[in-house]
Amino acid sequence: MRKRNWRLVITGLLMIVLAIGFFAGMALLMTSRSNDPAALMQTVGQVSGVVGGLGLVLATFGAIGRRTV
Repeated sequence: MRKRNWRLVITGLLMIVLAIGFFAGMALLMTSRSNDPAALMQTVGQVSGVVGGLGLVLATFGAIGRRTV
């Protein structure tokens, strides 16, 4: 039997939502003001991808859980 770690699951899902929100917010608000919107979105995409990936790993490890005795 495995016990889920709900703190990891919730934190991972929150990180995924924040990464999506950051990407969408930067795309809608900051791209029009930037001198180089392509470079800006490339950087924002990389940051959002890393944060979303970490969130996915956290949520997966939390959902798998720990073995109980």
